[in-house]
Amino acid sequence: MKAASILVALSLSCVAFAQKADVIPLADPFILYDDGTYYLYGTGSDNGIPVAVSRDMKEWEWPGDGEGMYLALNKDDSFGNYFFWAPEVYKVGDRYLMLYSAEEHICIAESDSPLGPFRQEVKAPLREHKGIDNHLFIDEDGTPYLFWVHFNNGNEIWVARLSDDCRSIVPGTETFCTRMSQEWEKVWPAVNEGPFVLRHRGKYYLTYSANSYESPAYGIGVAVSDSVTGPWVKSEKNPVLQFAGGLEGVGHHAFFTDARGKRRIVFHSHNRPGKIHPRIIHIGEYSFRNGTIRISKDFFTPGMK
Repeated sequence: MKAASILVALSLSCVAFAQKADVIPLADPFILYDDGTYYLYGTGSDNGIPVAVSRDMKEWEWPGDGEGMYLALNKDDSFGNYFFWAPEVYKVGDRYLMLYSAEEHICIAESDSPLGPFRQEVKAPLREHKGIDNHLFIDEDGTPYLFWVHFNNGNEIWVARLSDDCRSIVPGTETFCTRMSQEWEKVWPAVNEGPFVLRHRGKYYLTYSANSYESPAYGIGVAVSDSVTGPWVKSEKNPVLQFAGGLEGVGHHAFFTDARGKRRIVFHSHNRPGKIHPRIIHIGEYSFRNGTIRISKDFFTPGMK
């Protein structure tokens, strides 16, 4: 492994900041920017999917009456009773769709507000078989696709076409994307998970996390394709993010564009070396260079007001 070429550097002040009491206690983060407000969703409650809000991405707060963590989705309105993981929220038409995992099954809930309450009209998963880390990608021609993690002797990433309203999978379109294959991914155990897809200048970039989330060597890689359904070729420059600024367990990310049009990435890390939970949120910038994605070393750790 070429540590000098893959390590994203940052001063250790970031690590010190990540141990403060006011950090955001969420993992598997996703940020939606909508009508002047940032909405941060993540894994962090046994009772559903939390959301925090911010105007500047640096200071966040729970909506509502100030009584603590605010749930955009409550388990009473959802399939499943536990394992509420890895949410994403998109505005599709005049409704907001939340994709998330519950009891290791893929689910979709709806709301007329990014704050929720999100609800499933039919409390059933999108697929009968188990899957997690679902990601919605809408191509330039408007065709929607679902990427997710399939359990098969180690987590694999798959894709399927969605119906035009994004509410169901088109039968027979499920396609394998990638599994663990590069040496840096073999630390512990053999997984590819947390997919997120971007399109840039005719190429598709599938980013993912590898190694167990429990491993200090959790990191982010990228694969490239000429088609949204593959085949995918992993970059020789992988991982594109690992051990950033001395942080451990760096991974499970999402990309978004901020109010100024900057390309942004949000990701989590372990709480500190030797302690996984509660995991910590970080926000940085990314760019496309030399056929891969580059993550800037200049990221920051937001906190709660």
